[in-house]
Amino acid sequence: MPLTYSPDTTAAAWLVQSDTPVTSLLNFGPTIFEAYGRLRFIPDPVTPGQNESDADLHPGHPSDIAQARRALRLLARFTSTPQDCYFCVWEGYSDIPLPPDVRHGPLVEIPGRRYALVRGALHDIDAWEADLGDGLPVAPPAFVWPADRRWCFASDVDPHWAGIGAEKAAVDALVGDAQLDVVPADPTEHQPLYY
Repeated sequence: MPLTYSPDTTAAAWLVQSDTPVTSLLNFGPTIFEAYGRLRFIPDPVTPGQNESDADLHPGHPSDIAQARRALRLLARFTSTPQDCYFCVWEGYSDIPLPPDVRHGPLVEIPGRRYALVRGALHDIDAWEADLGDGLPVAPPAFVWPADRRWCFASDVDPHWAGIGAEKAAVDALVGDAQLDVVPADPTEHQPLYY
């Protein structure tokens, strides 16, 4: 089934009602998982006050959505419900214009952020740009989780990385993937950021 906007946002109640501090929630999802990791879209800063534009990237560096897609494909092995997943689209993305009925309909609300809820199979991430971005490069989903909630992928607009909470075996698999730059993380600690 293709990605479709969902007017029923109850599947996101576990995020909205989480007692996880907002910054941790936006960056890693609920702090209920055995392990966490950071998928670094670009390398961490190496000097204080460094700007993202100063990151040393090789030619052909993969886009954020391409890296997110690979991580999510790997995470498909760690859920019993890969055919039933939820994706959040931040209302502030300029590259994913929300249809008027979605923008004014029920949205998932977390302090400081509002999201449209999209539902589909996990492999529908392959059609993310076509379904939501008119075929153009777009930002990764702000959140992704399967219906069984075995993991949560969180990609807020400010960090240069996405946070992932899951069982340890899933985080270990992400860290061990040579085509991804994933490092273990502790959501209660300060994380590297560009300025």
